[in-house]
Formats: sequence, structure tokens, C-alpha cells
Amino acid sequence: MVLVDSNIQIDLFTDDPLWSDWSMDRFIEQATKDTLGINPIIYAEISIGFTSIEKLATALEPLKVFRSELPCHAAFLAGEAFLKYKRAGGEKRSPLPDFYIGAHASCSQFPLLTRDANRYRTYFPNIELICP
Repeated sequence: MVLVDSNIQIDLFTDDPLWSDWSMDRFIEQATKDTLGINPIIYAEISIGFTSIEKLATALEPLKVFRSELPCHAAFLAGEAFLKYKRAGGEKRSPLPDFYIGAHASCSQFPLLTRDANRYRTYFPNIELICP
């Protein structure tokens, strides 16, 4: 499975003028090779653009993304990444969504389709990133 970061899906849903073509091309390319998936964190991030769970379900249906649960091991790795972030001077008070997403990709050995790779490269250097 390839985990699809929320920024890719938001590009598709909003027809982002800068990124929608790149995101659509990569999304289709990966869909021809593997199952595409999201987790509850990604689901929460993309839900903000919808007024109901039904509208989100309707938008997600043609994308055929698998909903993968977030393993406890991933939550633990997210906490470790957050601790490194704090020790490096990070100011957030709780783990960022990217830590959970990166940890999920890492512990499940999923490639991650994203266009925002910096935090993933820093805190999860072992994951395969599909990014610009």
C-alpha cells in the first residue's frame, strides 16, 4: 500500500492551481501500481474541507483509497519523533499530524505520496517518499 498524504487529496478536491496536475499524475501513477490508503489522521485533515461525513465519503469514493488503522506502534514512533523535534527547539505542545503519518508509513513500511517531504525526511529517513 502507498499512504497518500492529505495535501495530495486536498490538491485534487480543490483543483489547486499549482499542484493539482502533479498530484493527480502521481496519484494515478501510484494507483496503477499499488493500493492507495489513508489513516484516521489523514482522514481528519481532509475532513475540514467538507460540511458532512456523507459529502466526504462521496468525494473519497471515486478515489478508491483504503482506510488503514493507525497501529499503536506508529503512535509510539510519533511520540519519539515529537521528542526529537522538541529537543531540536520545536515549539508545538503536542505531536504534529505529520509525525503520526510518517510513523505509520515507517512502521508499516508503506511508501508515502506527499508534496511536503521535509519533516518526513528529517524524522523518518527510512520511509520511501514519492514527492517533488
